[in-house]
Amino acid sequence: MPLRRAGTCRRAGRRSAVAGLVCGLLATGGCGSSKPEAPVRVVADTGPAEASSPPEAAAPSADTVKVEPRTWKATVRAQGGLVADESTVIGARVAGRIAEVAVEVGQRVRAGDVLIRLEDSELRLRLAQSAAELGRARAALGLDPVAETIAGVDAGKDADADADAIDVTSAPEVLRERARLDEARAQLVRLEALAERNAVSRSDLDTGIAAVAVAEATLAAAMQQVEEKVAIVKVHRAQLALARETWAQAAVRAPFDGLVQSRHGSAPGASVRVGDALVTIVRTDPLRFRGTVPERQALKLREGQPVTVQLDGSAEPIRTAVARIAPVLDEMSRSLLFEADIPNPDGLLRSGLFAQADVVIDAEAEALVVPATSVLEFAGTEKVWLFEPGREPRGVPVRTGRRTEGLVEIVSGLAPGDLVVKHADAANGVSRAN
Repeated sequence: MPLRRAGTCRRAGRRSAVAGLVCGLLATGGCGSSKPEAPVRVVADTGPAEASSPPEAAAPSADTVKVEPRTWKATVRAQGGLVADESTVIGARVAGRIAEVAVEVGQRVRAGDVLIRLEDSELRLRLAQSAAELGRARAALGLDPVAETIAGVDAGKDADADADAIDVTSAPEVLRERARLDEARAQLVRLEALAERNAVSRSDLDTGIAAVAVAEATLAAAMQQVEEKVAIVKVHRAQLALARETWAQAAVRAPFDGLVQSRHGSAPGASVRVGDALVTIVRTDPLRFRGTVPERQALKLREGQPVTVQLDGSAEPIRTAVARIAPVLDEMSRSLLFEADIPNPDGLLRSGLFAQADVVIDAEAEALVVPATSVLEFAGTEKVWLFEPGREPRGVPVRTGRRTEGLVEIVSGLAPGDLVVKHADAANGVSRAN
């Protein structure tokens, strides 16, 4: 019996010790308190020396991000807009009255398409007159006359090209005069032979010599007349070409593929003078983004640098490259103009649209970058919550730079290796609660 009581007392003692430990833990945790406390880190008791060592630093949370330099392309933001690749105002090259307007605003045209046609009856008569004059000049040389039909002239027949190939010495009148010269020279040879035998008088010999001189002068005059006739053919050829060109200008044609931007009061029956504006044509494939960069970035701008263009109302950016750079800065704005080509095969983009672009001026640049969720802006101040071992996260003011794809560049306020809270909103709430 005493032994059983002793064992029972020992078991009761152990139960009391466990109960005391539980009560102690509950007292330490604040029994009945609704506020959660930090979890207790249990460390094995290995002796007095280990018990007196300083507590371990708290490990970084999974919700923190380490600030490290990373490749962050240096870019410059440019404001600008889209302009047409080509734009021209087509005017009248001849005076006349509009007979037909073949296009409307917004219509697509091809190079050579007729836009406006002027009345050409008078021009056709002048063309026929020039063709007839050229035919008469050719007939004077013994050549076939030019066809007097406008269709033949418009087809580009160069019927007088054979006038350039004429051998002046083989012209009929030249051959005739050369034969007379040969006869006079032969007669002079006979007279000189007879004069050696005193068979002819001196006057007969002088007559033969004069006849040769006259024949030579007549031959030279005949050759000159033929050359003059060839020159007249060339003059009438130029006049015919001019008349043909003037007649062709009665049809106002598109100089390149494009779209009709506007018609300048051109309507059938209206009279126009030389130089009057008729139609404006623009080419919109490709378009050009025309923007400017500030003077401090001008020396870094190079042809071929990547450009990302963002249009208002368009979610998808357009990627292209710097195509042209102005040789001088604008003196008023102290900025440098550049252009980048933007393909527009379907014609959906319009000239005049506002756009902004980011030009990559250094693809290898580095910067300190944190997630956009790590930055909280309040009352004009931007902060991140810096995590330090053994301490609560604290708000640190920072100055930010560029933002892209959920990341923010930190210009100042942090150093490489710092740990920041990934979600600043949550950290800010905890900080206020504490």
